[in-house]
Amino acid sequence: MNYRHAFHAGNFADVMKHIALARVIEHLKLKDKPFRFIDTHAGTGLYDISGDEAERSGEWREGIGAVLDDGKLAPFQASPGSNLAGLLEPYFNVLRELNGATQDESRGLRYYPGAGELARRLMREDDRLVLNELHPDDGAALRQRMFRDERVRTLQLDGWLAVKSLLPPKERRSVMLIDPPFEQVGEFARLEQALSDAIARFATGTTMIWFPIKAGGASDAFLKRMAQSGHTRLLAAELLIRHRDTPQGLNGAGLLIHNPTYGLDQQLELILAWLSRQFGQSAGAGSNVRWLAGE
Repeated sequence: MNYRHAFHAGNFADVMKHIALARVIEHLKLKDKPFRFIDTHAGTGLYDISGDEAERSGEWREGIGAVLDDGKLAPFQASPGSNLAGLLEPYFNVLRELNGATQDESRGLRYYPGAGELARRLMREDDRLVLNELHPDDGAALRQRMFRDERVRTLQLDGWLAVKSLLPPKERRSVMLIDPPFEQVGEFARLEQALSDAIARFATGTTMIWFPIKAGGASDAFLKRMAQSGHTRLLAAELLIRHRDTPQGLNGAGLLIHNPTYGLDQQLELILAWLSRQFGQSAGAGSNVRWLAGE
C-alpha cells in the first residue's frame, strides 16, 4: 500500500465527506440509544497541514483553506434566514476545538481531523468507534492516538474484509464509512461487493461510500449499476469543482449512502450547493443530490 492520506487531508473531497458524516452522527444522537461508527480505511486520525506531506501537495488550500475567513477559523456566518450555519456548526466546532479556538474568536488552522477523530469528538460516552487502517505506519499512528479512549477500538485489517467482520454491531445502530484509496484497479467493483456485504450483514445500518469523479465515466457507470442493483434507499450526492470530463485530476467527489438519516437529502442539497460555490474552479462546477432507489 502506497497511499498516504496526509498528502490529501483537508482537500475539497474531505470537507464534503466530513460535513456529511457530521450530519449523520448528529441525527443518530437524537435518540438516547448508543450507536457505533465504523471506518474501514481510517488513516492516522489526525493531520498536521503544516507538515511536509500536506504542504507538498497543497490540496488543503483549495479545500478547507477555501472556506476559511482569511485563513482563520472564524465563527461561520451564513445569509440571513438560512439554516446552513446550523448544519455546518458541528463540523466547524470540531475544527475550532482541535485548533484551540473558541466560538467567539478566530484562530489559524493547523490540525485537520480524519473521519475517526471527527466522529470521536462528536460522539457520546456510550457510543463506540471501530477504526481500521491496514497501512502499518498509519495503523500504528492511529492506534497511538486513540489508545486512551475506551470507546475506540483500532484494527489493522484489510478494509474490504472488515466490512463483513465488523457487522452487525452490538448496539444495533451504526454508520459505516467505506473510503478506499482507489490506488488499485477494480475499486468500484469492490465497493459494489462491500455494499452488498454490508446490507446482507446489517440491512438497517447506514453505509456511506466515498468515490472519486474523474474523466472516463467510471463513477457514472457505478451509480447506474447501483440504481439497477435492487438495493433500496440509495442516495447519491456529487460535488464537482469542474466539468466531470476534464482530463486528468480529480474533478469531483461523490457519496453513495444506503439508509441515509432522515432529511439528509435536503441537508446535502443545501450544503453541496454552498461548497460548489467555494470550491468551483471552472465551468461545470456544481452539485447534485438524487435518490437512486427507494426514497
